[in-house]
Amino acid sequence: MVGKTLLKDQLFNAESVGQLAAEYAAALPDFDADRFVTEALSGFAERELMARMAWMADCLEGQLAADFPTMAAQLQAALPPRLDPSQTDDDFGRFIHALPGILAVRHGLEDHRPRAMALLYEATQRFSMEFYIRPFLNRWPEETLADLAVWARDDNYHVRRLVTEGTRPRLPWAQGIGLAPEQTLSLLDVLCADHARFVTRSVANHLNDLSKIVPDQVLNRLAIWRDEGRQTVKELDWMRRHALRSLIKQGHGGAMAALGYHADVPVTGRIILGQNCVAIGEALEFEVELMSEADIPVLVDYRIGFARTSGKISEKVFKLKTAKMAADKPLRLVKRHVFKAAATTFTLYAGAHSITVQVNGRDVATAAFHLMD
Repeated sequence: MVGKTLLKDQLFNAESVGQLAAEYAAALPDFDADRFVTEALSGFAERELMARMAWMADCLEGQLAADFPTMAAQLQAALPPRLDPSQTDDDFGRFIHALPGILAVRHGLEDHRPRAMALLYEATQRFSMEFYIRPFLNRWPEETLADLAVWARDDNYHVRRLVTEGTRPRLPWAQGIGLAPEQTLSLLDVLCADHARFVTRSVANHLNDLSKIVPDQVLNRLAIWRDEGRQTVKELDWMRRHALRSLIKQGHGGAMAALGYHADVPVTGRIILGQNCVAIGEALEFEVELMSEADIPVLVDYRIGFARTSGKISEKVFKLKTAKMAADKPLRLVKRHVFKAAATTFTLYAGAHSITVQVNGRDVATAAFHLMD
């Protein structure tokens, strides 16, 4: 059986590196495309995804000017056409076009901040510079935030998205930044009314990051934006749900109330297990039966308490159902939860486990089962 192609090989291979070399050869008369391709490909075998990008930057800078202003001009001249500015929910471009960001940080961070920022501005319209703006936020916070305040009103939505995505407190894979929530919330105040879903999704993800640090400020900001009415009701509702997803999983009362779900719901329930023992790699089948004394909207989740080798229990929350319950009419939900044997992010161990159903953040039923090897 042929193995699955790894992401690093999908993104960086002879075809993509050859295309990048052709772009530089077309813009720079002395650029040796064959040399670049040979050098880059020769170093891929022992490198992972992010390391391959750094290696490609090493190979590229060997053919560029030593002084950064000239290098920046060369990098800018070789940029491909801008991503389609007429769209509103495009992706962030191709990874092969990350190299200007890498070199902007390497050679422009300390002594050429304005020129490096100008390069990032152009480059992010081809590939998101969210990783590479962050060193500038750490080294030059006031100056970089001033630039981002201007970029937040830019005509190009990729530039606007960089403002919110690049300042996210917990951007995956990225360098940490030391900004206070208030410094980024002022930028989101502008971008919350954006017409591009690519931008508003980033705003919501940014708020979700902040909800793990300052949940009350996030809820307050969402309420202010609702009252201001600058964003459509439909889009702001979508942003609110996306922004509060982590708090909802925690059963946070304020987040529940913001979405119209109240914790003091008159709901009772029970869990009916299909089996009391389930093997790793198989599925636990269960049914949930809920009863309510009133007509109410409900958000039903379930938590599994996983046994750990330390003897402690680790809980994870899973979505089950969003519904409207009618008084004295049972709501029955059926679910199969598969305990994947080869999960890469969470290791399963045999032992006593539990399942708890929560309605609008309040626990209403619990059942125990045993997970076997």
